[in-house]
This record gives sequence, structure tokens and C-alpha cells, in this order.
Amino acid sequence: MAKPLEGFYRKLPIIRELRLLYNEISRLYNTINHINERLQWMMKIQQDAFQQNLMSQQRYRDPKRLSLYEHQVHSQNGEDGIIAEIFRRIGTADKTFLEVGVGDGLENNTAYLLTQGWTGCWVECDPRGVRAIRDNLGRRLSDGTLKLIELFVNMENVAPALKAGAVPEDLDLLSIDVDRNTYWIWSALAHIRARVVVVEYNAAFPASVDWKVDYDPRAQWDGSFDYGASLKAFELLGRRLGYCLVGCDLTGTNAFFVRQELCQGAFCEPFDSETHYELLRGWLWGAGRVAHRRGYGDLT
Repeated sequence: MAKPLEGFYRKLPIIRELRLLYNEISRLYNTINHINERLQWMMKIQQDAFQQNLMSQQRYRDPKRLSLYEHQVHSQNGEDGIIAEIFRRIGTADKTFLEVGVGDGLENNTAYLLTQGWTGCWVECDPRGVRAIRDNLGRRLSDGTLKLIELFVNMENVAPALKAGAVPEDLDLLSIDVDRNTYWIWSALAHIRARVVVVEYNAAFPASVDWKVDYDPRAQWDGSFDYGASLKAFELLGRRLGYCLVGCDLTGTNAFFVRQELCQGAFCEPFDSETHYELLRGWLWGAGRVAHRRGYGDLT
């Protein structure tokens, strides 16, 4: 028995060193987390200061501008507040929505509406996102307040899939964010008569430029500026479909459209991209603006 014990005692200095090393790594990890939290709060302060300075400019003093009402609950940026303000002005019909491209259900343009008594349909192709929605929102799916269609959408399949899923054509809100082919998907949904439409536009292109990506039903966003369409292209498409461009969020990400017959006197005019274009400011909101981690609790 002596030899095994002798070997164990010989290893004790190494065990002690490993323990000290573990403690030091833990201390460094906690320090890094603390620094990261402080950096996020510093970022938030800078973001708030920039936004306050931006909103003090003459351009944003018109109370009809939607950017004054930005607020984030489940949206990526301030879309939740803008959408609420639009419907405060024009009213709702039956509080129904369709959103194409919803991720895991925690960050999109309609999750907050779901908590406010709305009903609707989500379309998503990512298996992980679909699984998260099915795992966490089972009650919503079973009681019919939410439908879920798993599909990689293109111009050819999106309308038939919605028809097969019994998604109504008359809606309050249509939101589309599929990165590369958003423009083409909206054009394929001309039969959807939503009161409000939200799409992600490509702010890399100036306000006056009519540009859209070449249609490819199999292509996905490659991380470059070769995606979607310019704000001018969406303005012209919306006009052909009976919509007015009424605003964009301050990050230069989303454009908001309202049916022409609902717009008179309610929004900042003229309804064109030159009036409503916002530069790409993706850093303006970001993680630093989220006061707490999102969860499924308020959605279930």
C-alpha cells in the first residue's frame, strides 16, 4: 500500500498548481465578463447620446415622423414602437399578421404583437428556429393563435404554401425579412391585402437609386451588399401594389408601408425614398440597447 500512496503524495504539488491555475482562470473570466458589461453600458450611453442628437435635427421634428416612436421589446431594433404607432393612427381590422422570416421567435416584428392579443402565421426555414418555436410555443400552435409553416420561400412556392396553410389574404400586418430575396417575395404576395407592410431594405444604395438583386430561387445572403433591394425599388413596388412609403427606422434597416387609402394626413409626406431614407446605422441599437435577455415566457 505504501507505493501507491507515495505516488499520490508526489502528485500533490501538481494538483495544487492546477487548482491555483483554475482559480486564476476563473478570476480572469469574471473580470472579462465585468469589463464586457461595462463596455455594453458605455455603448448604450453613446448610442442614446447619438440618437438624442440625431433626433434634435430639423428633419426629425415633424411629429408625423415614425422614428420618434421607436421602441424595442421583441424586435431587432425599434420596430415594435413604430408598428404600434402606425396602428394607433390607422387602427386595426382583426389584429392578424403574417411574418416571413422569424428566426427562433424571440426577435422579429410580430412576437410582441402575439403578446398583445394578435394572431397570425410565421414562416421560417431554419430547422433550429423551427424546433425552438415548436418546443417553446406549443400552446400557441395548438390553440390556433399561431400557425407555423416550415419553408425556404421563393417566388414560386410562397403563395401556394400560404394558401395550403389557409392563411387569409386580408391582414393587418405583413412583415418580410428573408435577406436576399425580400423584394421578390413581396412581389409574389401581391394578392395579400395587408393594411401595413414591413420589409428590410438595402441602405447601401442611395435614396434615388432603383436597384434590386437578381432573382435566384436557391440563393441565400452571402454577407455582402448583394441582397434585397434599395429603398427606391421598394417605394416603386409598393406604389404598384397600392402602398405608400411612410417611414424607415433609424438604423436604416426596415421600411414601413401603409395602404394608400389609409395614409391621407396621417404620415410625413411626400411618400418617397428621398424623404424617408435612413443611412445604415446597424450599431445604433444592438446588444447594448437590450436591458435584459429575451425569453419565451411572455410568448407562451
